[in-house]
Amino acid sequence: MVRLPIICTLSLLSVVVSAQYQMVKEYAGPSFFNDWNFYANYDNLTNGDVNYLSAKDAQSQQLAYINSRGNAIMKVDNTSTVKFPDKRNSIRINSKDRYTIGTLWVADMLHAPWGVSVYQAFLHGLHYYLTFFVSCASVLLFQCSVWPAFWSSAPTWPDGGEIDTFEGVNQVTMNQMGLHTAPGCSHTNTSLQTSTLINSTDCSIYANSNEGCIITNPTTKSYGAGFAQAGGGIYVTEFAAHGISIWFFTRSSIPDALQGNASSIDPASLGSPVATWNSDGCDITQSFEPQSLIFDISLCGDYAGNSNSFYQTCTGVCYQDWVLGNPSNYDNAYFEVQYVRVYGQPGELTVIHSGDALRSSASFVGLMFTAVAFSLLALL
Repeated sequence: MVRLPIICTLSLLSVVVSAQYQMVKEYAGPSFFNDWNFYANYDNLTNGDVNYLSAKDAQSQQLAYINSRGNAIMKVDNTSTVKFPDKRNSIRINSKDRYTIGTLWVADMLHAPWGVSVYQAFLHGLHYYLTFFVSCASVLLFQCSVWPAFWSSAPTWPDGGEIDTFEGVNQVTMNQMGLHTAPGCSHTNTSLQTSTLINSTDCSIYANSNEGCIITNPTTKSYGAGFAQAGGGIYVTEFAAHGISIWFFTRSSIPDALQGNASSIDPASLGSPVATWNSDGCDITQSFEPQSLIFDISLCGDYAGNSNSFYQTCTGVCYQDWVLGNPSNYDNAYFEVQYVRVYGQPGELTVIHSGDALRSSASFVGLMFTAVAFSLLALL
């Protein structure tokens, strides 16, 4: 009679140790926007020249909706002529649920914002046209003022940390990934990642004007027009105690582990991440708290409009020369997202609901494990 609980306990322990990440949440299809909060305020967070709309206004103005393919669209207003001192309407949403250490999220995006088209940029002046002509191998220019991101943050920023999975500004041609934290977290080990483009290593918001510890994805298919022309791709972020890792796969290189409606994912099947911040340089459990997922598209602001960033790739004045006037500057400033899926470790409480209730990624296994544990204790 004593052996059965012991065998069951060992068996369940084996399942927990060897299990893959299991899906705990999917944002997709007609219900995609149901479990997100719309910021509904001007950008008083990063000082961008945008008004973030409420869910009602975003829907009525067709800046957040589900298209005919069943994908979520989030976009900047590209129909209104904005006049000084007004701001342009845009979208910022954050997930109602937050996700603890021990989760992994996957974003499948067909398109991400990248600014104006070549023809539209030509209309801004001969200088831009000549710049493009000289660099005719690339149509990735002319992206001034646009600042899109897919990222995550804890409510107690910066103490709870920030993870930037997808981000870029102006005319950059490759995605930038990074962490922003309180002091004490840094990027110290490059041996487990494929990117050698290390922009900065100190993650503290007090270092280098809050640049963060940034790693650039070396492929131009990871951001902007190159991303869109390749059919987009999939970003995977693992938020684990041993480290934070990000993978990127173009549409033509998506691995079998991510094909279809994958209910579980083993990170070992994804190969080496393009970027990783190991716990040897950053104690994840000390620097990070449960994260809310965020999509936003700002214009200008603290990053894209900062003179150190803006004048690296753009000329003129960010607000006056881009945000104001011709709305078609923003015809390509939109996200098209097929899905966002979140995976948790079986037996662990990985989801914090908006009502602060914890949900298990494998409640059945967790309940069984607890029941067996009590049975074992009762026999002792």
